[in-house]
This record gives sequence, structure tokens and C-alpha cells, in this order.
Amino acid sequence: MRIVIAGGHGQIALRLERLLAARGDEVAGIIRRPEQGDDLRTAGAEPVLCDLESASVEEVAAHLQGADAAVFAAGAGPGSGAARKETVDRGAAVLFADAAARAGVRRHVVVSSMGADPEHPGDDVFDTYQRAKGEADAYVRAHVGLDWTILRPGMLTNDAGTGLVRLEAATGRGPIPRDDVAAVLAELVDTPATAGLTLELISGSTPVSVAVKSVAGN
Repeated sequence: MRIVIAGGHGQIALRLERLLAARGDEVAGIIRRPEQGDDLRTAGAEPVLCDLESASVEEVAAHLQGADAAVFAAGAGPGSGAARKETVDRGAAVLFADAAARAGVRRHVVVSSMGADPEHPGDDVFDTYQRAKGEADAYVRAHVGLDWTILRPGMLTNDAGTGLVRLEAATGRGPIPRDDVAAVLAELVDTPATAGLTLELISGSTPVSVAVKSVAGN
């Protein structure tokens, strides 16, 4: 498969790129800064320079041509203000979805946030983030041109992955290592039977492949 990842230099994306490249997939990661390219090459991915905050749908669609799947793993980051939650966490997600549909890439996996909700109350930056992610998720779910799966991890940690997770429509809150998020994403990309599902993910007792097959109905 050829898989294009938005937010290619993110912590989850770099882990995902290593996993996909190791299993023989062709991986491209969209990045904003040229100096990030070496990290992607080390992970086994092709760096693609494109700023999703300023690019057009046509420009992004050109980078998606020929892909079998697209993964949105971009984020404004914890140190960013409310404005970039709107331009990245919502705006770039909407742009990437439209570009994937334009390029004919139906398989579309989104890394969202547990608690994402267009109606999330509050005026803090985190509240803005949850609304932005919720609005982006709602846009993707309404997109007839995509076979989408939305993944909403719990509290992300840098602990070593265990390969054991809880993956359900609603899990309740809990931690999850980024390693395990990447492992689940790799399985979801390869499991189109999960299309149309919004899933929450925390650490648990079920092996990743079994958890994904279970939600896929296998």
C-alpha cells in the first residue's frame, strides 16, 4: 500500500511511519519544515513539503494521487493558541479530507481526541481544541467520498507500548502509549471493514490485532 500521513513529523506519525515501512508499505509524510525531512527518512518515509494551513485542496490532492490510504495525524500542538486550533485541528483536517476525496483516496483514518465535540463548552484553549476536533470529525463523517475511521485515544504517554489495548465505541478515559496508538492506526489502515466507526482507545488487555478485528466484526 501507499499511505500518505498528514502531520508526518508528529510523535504518533513517526512511530506509524516506522511500522508501515517495516511491513513493506510505501509511506509519505506531509511536513511543514524541510529540516524535519531527515527524521522521516530515518523512519522509512518519504518527506513531502506542504503547509496544510496555506495549501489549496488541489495542491494537497496532488500529493495524495496514487495513495491507497490517507491518515490525518496533524495537530497544532500543546503550546499553540486558540487560532491554530482552528487552522490546523479543524481547518487542515477539513482540507485533507477534501483533498483525499478529490484524489480518489477513499480510505481515510483520522487521529482525533477523546471528548472531541462541536458543542464542547468553555473558553479555554483546550475547549477550543475539543470543539475544533469535534467539528473536523463531524465534517469527515458527513463526507460521502470517504471510507473513514476516526480514532480517539485517551491520555497519550511516551511509555513503551504493550500491544494490549481497549478499543471500543466508548471506553471511558485512561492512558495509552503513543506506541500502541501507532500500532492500532497501522491495523486500521489495513482494515477497511472499520469504515464508518468512531472508536475510543486506551490501554487494556486485548492484543491490537484482535481488538481491531473485533470492532471490524471479524
